[in-house]
Amino acid sequence: MDAARPNVLLIMVDQWPGNLLGIAGHPVIETPTIDHLASLGTYFPNAYSECPICIPARRSVMTGTTARVHGDRVFQPAAVMPDKPTLAQTFRDAGYQATAVGKLHVYPQRDRIGFDDALLAEEGRANLGAVDDYEIYLAEQGYAGRQFEHGMCNNDYLWRTWHLPEEHHVTNWTTREMVKAIKRRDPTRPAFWHLSYTHPHPPLTPLAQYFERYARREIPKPVQSNWSEKMDDLPYALKTVRDYWPQLGGERLADARRAFYAQCTHIDHQLRLVIGTLREEGLLDNTVIMLTGDHGDMLGDHGLYAKRVMLDGSARIPMILVGTTAANNIPPGARDDRLVGLNDVMPTLMTQAGLEVPDSCDGHSMTGTATRTYFYGEALEGEMAMRMVRDDRYKLIWYPAGNITHLFDLEADPQEIRDLAGDADHAKVLSRLEQALIGYLYGGDESLAAKGKLTGTKEPVFTTFANRGFSGQRGLHFPPPPLSDASVVVGTPKIK
Repeated sequence: MDAARPNVLLIMVDQWPGNLLGIAGHPVIETPTIDHLASLGTYFPNAYSECPICIPARRSVMTGTTARVHGDRVFQPAAVMPDKPTLAQTFRDAGYQATAVGKLHVYPQRDRIGFDDALLAEEGRANLGAVDDYEIYLAEQGYAGRQFEHGMCNNDYLWRTWHLPEEHHVTNWTTREMVKAIKRRDPTRPAFWHLSYTHPHPPLTPLAQYFERYARREIPKPVQSNWSEKMDDLPYALKTVRDYWPQLGGERLADARRAFYAQCTHIDHQLRLVIGTLREEGLLDNTVIMLTGDHGDMLGDHGLYAKRVMLDGSARIPMILVGTTAANNIPPGARDDRLVGLNDVMPTLMTQAGLEVPDSCDGHSMTGTATRTYFYGEALEGEMAMRMVRDDRYKLIWYPAGNITHLFDLEADPQEIRDLAGDADHAKVLSRLEQALIGYLYGGDESLAAKGKLTGTKEPVFTTFANRGFSGQRGLHFPPPPLSDASVVVGTPKIK
């Protein structure tokens, strides 16, 4: 194989907060494999999801574009991929073999978006038109339709330990299938592998031995603040998010976090099998490895759960890049504090493979010299809209419904406890970031600003949401559930 054409392994995790790594200084989490990868490459602590929601974030990864280009900042489960060059197709056009294992979250589900093959684990979405490969595997092992027999939900924070033998856990299956794909590669061509785990995203069903390793440890308490303490003080969009999930407290929340941490460490340990396979196959030294995630999870901080908000627990993501031993542009053990995002993934991997970056990409290679003065993020529309802009120190979050802004000094206050929007000493910072944010507005948002000021809309009257769908609770999946309208969003607060 031509040494100038390295293999590329893109590892994605689902709903893993950027601070939940040993390398990030977390006091409890065990991530020895990921931390080791960081010691071999570059860690990007200021990596963000431009739109911290599953489908929009993954579209950014696979097209190298932000939501302004790829068209989804809400979560459109029935939207097909935009007519743009995809990461996988661009690699294939350059002679690479391209294989995906795990979660793609595209529609139709069997759209390979440029991959030669895609073995799917899609969290039980057979109602959208395809039984995924993991469910097929369970059926072949005598567990047809029993993936969700544990009774836990994909979108809440109840937990229990895994109910089937360990080897049938989706994390183990995903790892095994990727190992087999590596072993079955065409040795005459370089490979692009996409390894995409569905966890630590709920359901919270860790293997018992991983939960037990956290059972006796003191778990960090949730972050609280004056601005988020009272429900009535929250912006409308955050009221809706808080109202959707039950407020866990004390040991209930601590145990939910233990279960979440356990799923993280399980993935971390399984990654050793993939890396070990690359080593034994003689591929490790000539493989570029990137690890990132689609978004984070608030995990009870500020009384909030899951994603879709622009606070760091939701929007900041893991990002680690390891080069080949021949590469000289990815220093080992380095920390790069630039603002980077998921639309940078495709240009970065293309560059490391020596390939031309498609003109459609609006991101930058993380191994180049490009820097951002500001990073813009967004989630949802209408009364649930949230917009964010940050520089190398400060972050401004705008909630158009009610025209509320929050300003945080992330250098002095990384947990976003003190809102500085009303602080006279930070008025110039607030004005500067407000002007920057206005410059990014599009898709109707620009009408919510006038004369250089954000104007927003009148705050709606808040009403409690009746969660009759139990947050998208799954049932037994044999026989598979009937087909349903793929455009209907489940498991989330109301979106208007």
